[in-house]
Amino acid sequence: MNKPIFLTIFSLVLLFSCKPAEEENKAQTADSVQPMIRVLYDTDANNELDDQFALMYILVNGSTFDLEGVTVNATRSGGNIDEHYEEAKRILQLGQRYGQIPLLKGADGSFEEIRPNIQESQYDGKDAVDFIIEQANTSGEELILLAVGKLTNVALALEKDPSIAEKMRVVWLGSNYPKPGEYNQDNDTVSMNYVLNTKVPFEMVTVRYGEPSGTDAVKVTQQEINENMPGMGPKIDEAIEGRHGGEYSTFGDYAVSLFEHIDYHDDSKSRALFDMVAAAVLKNPNWGEKSEVPAPILIDNQWVERPENQRKMLLWENFDADAVIDDFYTTLKNYELVLPKKP
Repeated sequence: MNKPIFLTIFSLVLLFSCKPAEEENKAQTADSVQPMIRVLYDTDANNELDDQFALMYILVNGSTFDLEGVTVNATRSGGNIDEHYEEAKRILQLGQRYGQIPLLKGADGSFEEIRPNIQESQYDGKDAVDFIIEQANTSGEELILLAVGKLTNVALALEKDPSIAEKMRVVWLGSNYPKPGEYNQDNDTVSMNYVLNTKVPFEMVTVRYGEPSGTDAVKVTQQEINENMPGMGPKIDEAIEGRHGGEYSTFGDYAVSLFEHIDYHDDSKSRALFDMVAAAVLKNPNWGEKSEVPAPILIDNQWVERPENQRKMLLWENFDADAVIDDFYTTLKNYELVLPKKP
């Protein structure tokens, strides 16, 4: 056999022997690509400071979250709906996404107050409720409604269009379950019970004040924030005025201000990042433990178990505080912003 023919045959053998390996590698790469988490963030943004951390965490995790929009509701400690809107606006500005990610006002009042009016042309919370329904009815990846305040907007949307229960998943930060009490729960217990009795897939990310098993255990101190946060995150050209005054160009600097103006309950000067934990376990479910339980009901501020209930919910507890907080710092330092939804 002459040399040119031999080289041609050898090249063909080598090509075809490599092709299956190449195809296998492509298949493995395709399988390893995780779909984006399509999320709508429902928040009482002006209540404490964890709502702000959760929203910024979502904004800088652009390779993980597909943020459809932000809806706000009003709870008793954060002022009226306009104040919650303005605080969410500040975080979107610091995340370079205000005007690019939809921000809508939701319920100022309670589910019981608003429910009789939801077929009217205008009612309290209409913009957020209609937006939730619109996003749930949009085809594509599953919509996760991450609710970190009262469940009023969520319940109103389910009441107005019950079909969306099959088109989304509700992940709620709230409750000391199985113990009574908790801020988000107590702000509108009727809306919570309503959602628990619907068919929408429901996950409860527990709070459990003072216990190591809830998100209350995921804390950071004022000193830690002062040491780690200054200058962190995206930097905007035109500084914004903070909730407590002052001007800020990065979320890191604003976080220092938030911790300077918050009440502390002990000498450690620490605060829990409740809401951010709920976002973090969406990103990595291994940072918490979940179990399926029959959905209970709250009667006279006491949880009543319903062991025969066919309606189930997922219960989140026992969170990896170090992993969640480390990921927040790492992500904020090496941020990738979520994609805009509109110019």
